[in-house]
Amino acid sequence: MQEQYETVAHEGVHETEVNRSRFLCALAPAATEDEAQDFVRRVRAEHPGANHNCFAYVIGADASVQKASDDGEPGGTAGVPMLQMLMRRDIRYAVAVVTRYFGGVKLGAGGLIRAYGGAVGEALDTLGTVTRRRYRLGTVKVDHALAGRLENDLRSTGRAVRAVRYGEAVAIEVGLSEADLDAFRSWLADASAGTATFDLGGEAYGTV
Repeated sequence: MQEQYETVAHEGVHETEVNRSRFLCALAPAATEDEAQDFVRRVRAEHPGANHNCFAYVIGADASVQKASDDGEPGGTAGVPMLQMLMRRDIRYAVAVVTRYFGGVKLGAGGLIRAYGGAVGEALDTLGTVTRRRYRLGTVKVDHALAGRLENDLRSTGRAVRAVRYGEAVAIEVGLSEADLDAFRSWLADASAGTATFDLGGEAYGTV
């Protein structure tokens, strides 16, 4: 399983110009293929007069869904180089739409490939990316008397506290890297004098 991936930090647009043609690359995070397709439709609706609205998206930490469209450009000169740029940069759960306004100078197949791929690369550099790492979810249960101090200790040691629930005992949900599990169990036993319990849950991706 993929240990980590990059994704788009936030939605945004970056414009480049090549031989008088304008290339506007719109990037956005997309958790599902439906979200990616909705973004493509939205960008197309914003640029009804553009010559082309080409797109590429990658969904899944393991890039299980990959789609691209040349939207009228010569086959393989737009969507594919856009997708290749996303894959080369390990970008996942993201969608790119490059809108082209033709400037009157034909770029040729090689020029189009460089322009569309380059537009995505420049947009990623400008808008920024974030790293998501695979981690395990776990729940610490501790009595109320120790909960406040233990939560503070968790945060001060850099562990990700995701939620705190109060009931008969206090349940603190944490996110941990796989490599930290054994050390965390030992730390928890010492910090709580053996009174806290720890239940390991499923996997997720985040900034842990």
